[in-house]
Amino acid sequence: MLPATTAKAMNGYASRREIFGWAMFDFANQAYTLLIITVVFGELFTTVIVGDRGDNFRLANFLWSLGLAISYLMVVITAPLCGAVMDYQAEKKRFLLISYLATVVTTAMLYFVEPGYVIIGLLLIVLSNYAYSMGESFIAAFLPELGPPQSLGKISGFGWALGYIGGLFAAGFTLVVLGEASADNFERIRWVGPFAAGFFLVTAIPTFLWLKERGTPQPRGVSYRHIALKRVTSTLHELRYFKDLTVFLVSLLFSMAGVYIIIAFAFIYGAQVIGWDESVRNIMFIIVQVTAAAGALGFGWLQDRLGAKHTYQMTLALWVLAIIAIWATPELTQWINEQFEVQWQAQYVFLVVGCLAGLSLGSSQSASRALVGLFSPLEKSAEFFGFWGLANKLAGVFGIVMLGVLQTLIGLQASILLCVALFVIAMLICAKVNERRGREAALAWENTQ
Repeated sequence: MLPATTAKAMNGYASRREIFGWAMFDFANQAYTLLIITVVFGELFTTVIVGDRGDNFRLANFLWSLGLAISYLMVVITAPLCGAVMDYQAEKKRFLLISYLATVVTTAMLYFVEPGYVIIGLLLIVLSNYAYSMGESFIAAFLPELGPPQSLGKISGFGWALGYIGGLFAAGFTLVVLGEASADNFERIRWVGPFAAGFFLVTAIPTFLWLKERGTPQPRGVSYRHIALKRVTSTLHELRYFKDLTVFLVSLLFSMAGVYIIIAFAFIYGAQVIGWDESVRNIMFIIVQVTAAAGALGFGWLQDRLGAKHTYQMTLALWVLAIIAIWATPELTQWINEQFEVQWQAQYVFLVVGCLAGLSLGSSQSASRALVGLFSPLEKSAEFFGFWGLANKLAGVFGIVMLGVLQTLIGLQASILLCVALFVIAMLICAKVNERRGREAALAWENTQ
């Protein structure tokens, strides 16, 4: 349920309809991240478009990780610059629209990627994932304007939860109509790109109808490039006043490296290591979406009571447990069968693990976004969320490339333990963050302007 305070126009915060419009972008773009990156096209690219070339899919996995890493690196370079221009010119909504349309077009073109068309597939993944990732930062920049600090956890959690519900709808259609990601079913499953694009195109319309641009454009007189470089340079100098935000972004760099590994490889892991059936894969679709939505809502509510930092640390601890369970699933299944004289299959044990992973996924993403919102002055929200996007995608480059290289050497199952180290490091760094001091720094900066 949305907080009543957000409906009070007298406080300058958003109405419930506007918050719903903002959250609908999460609902809409989940079709891309779920169907293209996490589940269907990732598996299709590695097993069919590139395929097993006698190396147990290691080349295919490496190429997939390379394409994602390049797109994330592009975000690292451009997100803070775009954020600076958006704040200065009050053009968050315009930049969001451009990224949205670019994602729709490039995702729809994935239809033309056939088995063996590796270069075209890589190029379209780089472009579509770049556009999607930029939009993710742009929509997050609106968060500090939507409600008071004590409600940002619920608002962020509501957005993520609605996103996972959107993913559930998108996945349901894919499972029923398009079928499995296999060579035999290629002529049907190749429509996953146009479907994800169409879903995003239609369901994001409420965002552009109801979300408001609250900033005031500044006199321009110079190029976007000049504005971006000047503003970003100024912000880099001012980061010394936002020490807790800076420390948190470093923590986020490590935690999101682990999250992006799971997003990019979880269903590939299920296919290659667990060896699941199509029906079990379909059930995992549903489990991850439902538990992620529950995690985002539940921990969003919890965050506004325990504090964003403590909630974020709890989600990292959940991730450590989830990764160990993912890695140990084959051995754990064998141990259960021996001890209890049963004949369980690893794919069914993996479904239980999926509940824990889904809960971790929704809660950690919601908590990190809300924490940046608390530490960001309104006048620099787009720019600071640009740095949030930078940390997120630099994490993607770092994590996915490391896993891509590591799995070529020791295999995918052993490589997944890299995530445990990443989440533990993130926990240790986050312990140095003072949430109250970070919020006070943002308020103090606003009062000096």
